[in-house]
Amino acid sequence: MNTIDHHILLTVDLEDWFQVENLKEGIPFTSWSSRELRVEENTHRILDLLDSMRLKGTHNPPQATFFVLGWIAERLPHLVRVIRSRGHEVASHGYFHRCCNESSSGELEKDLVDSRKLLEDIIGEAVYGYRAPSFSITDDVLKIIEACGYRYDSSYNSFGINRRYGRMDLTQYATAGVAVKISSTFYELPISNLTLYGRILPWGGGGYFRLIPLFIFRLGVQSILKGEGAYLFYIHPWEIDPGQPRIDTIPAFYRFRHYVNLSRTQHKLSALFSHVKGCSFVTCRDYLNLVGKKPDFQ
Repeated sequence: MNTIDHHILLTVDLEDWFQVENLKEGIPFTSWSSRELRVEENTHRILDLLDSMRLKGTHNPPQATFFVLGWIAERLPHLVRVIRSRGHEVASHGYFHRCCNESSSGELEKDLVDSRKLLEDIIGEAVYGYRAPSFSITDDVLKIIEACGYRYDSSYNSFGINRRYGRMDLTQYATAGVAVKISSTFYELPISNLTLYGRILPWGGGGYFRLIPLFIFRLGVQSILKGEGAYLFYIHPWEIDPGQPRIDTIPAFYRFRHYVNLSRTQHKLSALFSHVKGCSFVTCRDYLNLVGKKPDFQ
């Protein structure tokens, strides 16, 4: 992992602890406004972690893409500005964290347009990317995302065992690095997974990162970088927050998925990326400019 030809696309799904799909049964949407907001402090911890990685001699200052939920941006616009001022890309995670397959096409279009406009008004520049809540993407949803003016999507997760994840066939499209060229002006950036003996293993982050031992996870990342030249990782601010409130009224399986190893995540994240010296940490937008024959996302 010591060649500058390799790229790390570190992405953050910026939502708070009470907006997570695994906790939905115990936390109705109508209660969101009464819940404790913890996302700002946790986001600053991630930003500071990225800054500290700069001091460890990475080839370029680490940059990340933050897919920001509109509901959060509306209440914490200053946080969105801080993210951008510290050199990171701001993209959309939708407005209400509602899975795309639970919305009508009209509702989805409104969510896509409203969330992007809100973010653009806050940072004063164009927003190009989108990530669907719970990776709930389909071919039809992808068309709507493009039609709403986005230049790329990063919602496809090929790990098929998780039933929440959407299904798409991307084999018909050309590729540019790890990006899939859907049209002349629109790309898909899939989550990175590991293929082993014909099976797809979840290696892109989230709960899988928290569960898999670090030395094994690191070997998988090395394999992905060697084979594909880039690695796209995702994390949520609540995943580095072991002090968040506990919801005990949800099924045990969902509780395990949400709370497993929260106390270890921040150290584990730092340890994982402290071993990628020589790789470039780039935003999704900048990566597409590098490999996509200059789509000029300026």
